[in-house]
Amino acid sequence: MRYSPIMSRRSHSIVILYALLVGLPLGLPAVSSAQAPPPVDHAKTYVIGPGDVLDVFVWQNPDLSQKAVPVRPDGRISTPLVPNMVAAGKTPVQLAHAMDKVLAEYIRDPKVTIIVEHALSVLSQVQVIGQVMRPMSIPYHEGMTVLDVVLAAGGLTPYAAGNDAKIEREVDGHVKTIHVHLYDLIDKGELSQNLPVKPGDVLVVPESFF
Repeated sequence: MRYSPIMSRRSHSIVILYALLVGLPLGLPAVSSAQAPPPVDHAKTYVIGPGDVLDVFVWQNPDLSQKAVPVRPDGRISTPLVPNMVAAGKTPVQLAHAMDKVLAEYIRDPKVTIIVEHALSVLSQVQVIGQVMRPMSIPYHEGMTVLDVVLAAGGLTPYAAGNDAKIEREVDGHVKTIHVHLYDLIDKGELSQNLPVKPGDVLVVPESFF
């Protein structure tokens, strides 16, 4: 497949269009689209939220490890020697590093591993997968649109079939598919394609085969 210079400019176009929509200055760097995105590592991309249940393992310290730790409504968790740690808004890796620092005051060279046992907060997030620079889960906020999601994910890759993108949304136990023409939004400024997203939505950007 030949590399298209038009496709390489699409990520930059996202930044410009987004800036125009929200009134930001246009002195933003172009998003690099020189390579395909790495495989998704959910320990690095999933954002913990209230309602999640975590397993906390401290290497060689079973007394400090704890299973089924709930993330309280205030976004905090409590474990031995770490009684009031903010977990919400962090990825499992970020939370583990934060707990390492606290535990370092009590034990030598702590190594914490966080596993999300039950991701109950997933319905408060929007996921984007496929041909974006950083497939990820994004905390939902009121008024979020597909452009917000694509921008947060670093833009499209050169291999994206942007006009074949779709939102998958669960409605009454069934998955509803909503088609989105991302290239028309980015290149032509067709704001009708800047669709609102809802908590639990998955934005899928497929790969182009031509």
